[in-house]
Amino acid sequence: MMAKFTKEEILRSAKEENVRYIRLMFTDINGVIKSVEVPVGRLETALDGKVMFDGSSIEGFVRIMEADMYLRPDYNTWLIFSWEETAYGKVARLICDVYTPDGKAFAGDPRSNLKRVAARMEKLGFSALNIGFEPEFFLFKTDEHGNPKMEFTDNGGYFDLSPIDGAGDCRRDIVLELERIGFTIEASHHEVAPGQNEINFQFSNIIEACDNVQTFKLVVKNVARRHGLHATFMPKPVAKINGSGMHTNCSLADLEGNNAFYDPKDPNGLSLVARKWLTGILTHAQGFCAITNPTVNSYKRLVPGYEAPCYISWSEHNRSVMVRIPATRGRTTRTEIRSVDCSANPYLAMATILAAGLDGVENDLPLIGPVNENLFAKSAKERAALGVENLPENLKEALLALSKDEVIKDALGAHIYKKFVELKNHEWDDFRMSITEWELKRYLNMM
Repeated sequence: MMAKFTKEEILRSAKEENVRYIRLMFTDINGVIKSVEVPVGRLETALDGKVMFDGSSIEGFVRIMEADMYLRPDYNTWLIFSWEETAYGKVARLICDVYTPDGKAFAGDPRSNLKRVAARMEKLGFSALNIGFEPEFFLFKTDEHGNPKMEFTDNGGYFDLSPIDGAGDCRRDIVLELERIGFTIEASHHEVAPGQNEINFQFSNIIEACDNVQTFKLVVKNVARRHGLHATFMPKPVAKINGSGMHTNCSLADLEGNNAFYDPKDPNGLSLVARKWLTGILTHAQGFCAITNPTVNSYKRLVPGYEAPCYISWSEHNRSVMVRIPATRGRTTRTEIRSVDCSANPYLAMATILAAGLDGVENDLPLIGPVNENLFAKSAKERAALGVENLPENLKEALLALSKDEVIKDALGAHIYKKFVELKNHEWDDFRMSITEWELKRYLNMM
C-alpha cells in the first residue's frame, strides 16, 4: 500500500488536491491513535519535523518536566482522507515518530521502538518480516445520539449473505473506501457471531503493516458511523458468543527476498528457520500475552468453546492450537498466531512477537513439535502429558508472566515496560474493585 514520497511531492500533492488540514498522527502505549493538527500553511514546518507537542499529556509518555516532544513524519505515510472531504478542502495525514528535543528517538514511542527491534532482525540476515493481519470487529446499532446500543446489526453467521447479513452494505462500503486509499483487499465476510465481521488485506512489511492496521481501524469506525452504526474492536463485547481476534500471519524473508519459512526439501515444506521461529513464539507466548492481549476483556475471549486459542501449541491443520500453519507453501508459507486481539497496540505486539521468534531462530532452543489432536477435547492432565501449557487466564497472570520474561521486556525497552505495567496494574485494580452486573444478579438477593 505504502507509496514513496519526497517532501516536494507531498507539498505539490497538497496544493493540487486542495488539502487544507493535516493530522500528524502517532500511537500511545495503549494503542490509541493521537494527533496534532496543523493547517496546510504549516505543512512544510511539519515535514521538517519541527512541530512540537506536550508529551506529558499522553498516556505513558513522560512527566510534566520532560514535556516537549517533536513529531517527525514518515513521508511514505502521506494519505488524503477520502472520507473527510469538506467544502473548504481536504484533510490529510502523516504518521510520525516521536523525538526528544536533543534529536533522539523517544524510548516511549511504540513505532520507534518497533524499528529498534526490527534492526536486530536485519542484523541476523533477514530483510523483512511480512505481516498479514486478520482483524475482526462487531457492528452495533446506535441510538438517536449516536451512542452504541447492544443491538446487533443482524443475526447472521459465518459467510452469510444479505438479507441475513444485515451489515453487508456497510462492510462493502468499508472495503471500497479502503481500496480508494490504496489498500489491496483480499476478502471480506460475515464472521461466526451476530454482527461480527472480518476484512482481510494484503500483507506488508512490519512497520507498514502496523501503520495499515491503525488506518484500517479509523476507516472502519468512520464508515460505520456514516451508516448509523458503531464499530468496535473490543475482543469480547458480548458473553457466550465468539469474540473478535486479530490473527497475525508472519513470514521472514531472507536478504534475497525469499520466504525463509519455506523448504521444498522438507516433507511438510517448513524450513528449520520456521521451526525455530515457532519454538521461540511458543516459548515466550505467556510472556508476550499481556502485550498481544492487553485488556481485562481480552481474557474473556481466551476461553474454551468459542474457537479462540487457550493452549500454547502449534499444528498445520489443528484449529485448537495457538499457532496454525496454513496449507499454502512457497512464497506464502507462514505462521498464523491466533491468540492476538485488536485491543493490542500493533507496534508493541509485533515488537514482542518478532523478539520471541528471533530468540528461537538465534538461540539453540529445543525444538517444539506440533500437536495434531483437538486440545479442546482434552483434560488438563491430558494436555500436560502432551507438554501443552495454558495461556494466562487473566490480565494479572499475564503481567506476572511478562515480569519473568527478559526477552520480551527487552523488546519493549525499559521505559515502555515500566509505563505499560503501571497502566495495566491500574486497570486490573480498577476492575477487581468494581462491582459487576453478574455479581449483583448472583448475590444480591441470595445473601
